Amino acid sequence: MKKNIIFSLTLVIGLGTTAIILRQFSTPIEQQTPSQKNDNSHASEISSAPLLLVPQNISPGNGKSFTLRVAQGFTITPAFEGLDRVRFMAKSPDGRLFVTDMHELDDNTKGKIYILENFNATTKKFGKSTIYLSNLRNPNNVAFYTDTNNKTWLYVPLTDKLLRYSYVPGDTAPSTTPEVLATFPDYGLNYKYGGWHLTRTVAFHKNKLYVSVGSSCDLCEEKVTEPQRATILEMNPDGSEAHVYASGLRNAVGIKWIDNDLFATAMSPDHLGDDIPQDTFQLITNGANYGWPYCYEQNNRLQENNSINWTRKTIDCKDIPLSYTPLGAHSAPLGFDYFKNATDPAIRNYFLIALHGSGNSYIGRGYNIVRVHKGAPPEVMIDGFLQNGIRFGRPTDILADGSDSFFFTDDFGGVVYYVSK
Repeated sequence: MKKNIIFSLTLVIGLGTTAIILRQFSTPIEQQTPSQKNDNSHASEISSAPLLLVPQNISPGNGKSFTLRVAQGFTITPAFEGLDRVRFMAKSPDGRLFVTDMHELDDNTKGKIYILENFNATTKKFGKSTIYLSNLRNPNNVAFYTDTNNKTWLYVPLTDKLLRYSYVPGDTAPSTTPEVLATFPDYGLNYKYGGWHLTRTVAFHKNKLYVSVGSSCDLCEEKVTEPQRATILEMNPDGSEAHVYASGLRNAVGIKWIDNDLFATAMSPDHLGDDIPQDTFQLITNGANYGWPYCYEQNNRLQENNSINWTRKTIDCKDIPLSYTPLGAHSAPLGFDYFKNATDPAIRNYFLIALHGSGNSYIGRGYNIVRVHKGAPPEVMIDGFLQNGIRFGRPTDILADGSDSFFFTDDFGGVVYYVSK
């Protein structure tokens, strides 16, 4: 059954020079058990054959060679190098690869968006790069959208606001000034304290825009005046009618619609130790709360977080949906893609997820790419980015390219890689 829940929230959105204030909106919530909420069709026709990893030497061109382990039958090639903190990718309507570069870990205004093109199918390398935008505050991803008037837009989410630019195929720079569609809280405790969640990520589905906004902290009750925190927002493509689509997500850096399902990678709190709690891959339901800061997932159960005396807790952890797949404590999942049309059973109907790895390398989790399907633990497809405590890379985003190939980014080495049969 459905139940209408009335939210008394205030969300201020700047649309051009107009401020829109939204109050007391209702959202239908499916009343389901956690197991029902996780049911979907993305687990059909799965090959259960385990992956065999084989060594492959990598020489990114910076003078540092290292060896990765890659699923047998696949080849990995550095397709473009020399970037700084390269993050997420999107294909433009005219077939060019747009990649974001956040420049450095600290809050900054030196981020860039690059266009990579002239991909050589033989060498598996890009022949040309162009800086499309610069001086951006933490650009994590971009998205393209063509509206009902057949006008194409490029959406650029930054720490403090969401911009969109008119896009014309072949452009090497925006031809118009951007529109400001929304504003976001733009501060947070720094990385030392598990906060500083300054990335914003956007995705489109059926003429709706979705934006993930991280928490300001590792563990806290956010200000009631900032209902956008730790949520995924839904709004119209022009920024109007914004509301909370899902909540209780400490930091959902990766979001993507697969068919008619919204999935997200979710990073859990850091303060409970090296082995607790699980980071997760979530199937997102409209109106659902995923527990942060009051609950966390461990050992296929939602646990109460009683490390703080809460003042506004209104949820029961028994009502929080379990994840689609747990991914290991401090594995730091970021970007992902789904390989529905692959011909190779090694990835057909699997999700591939980039595990960025803990900032504390001694923990040792992550620093690899895993394949995932419902009901089974993640299985490593590419690893070796952390060896004997030394970092050689940190996988960040994954983007399918054809049926059996994909790009992935490494924001530690500043490399875009290409993986192919």
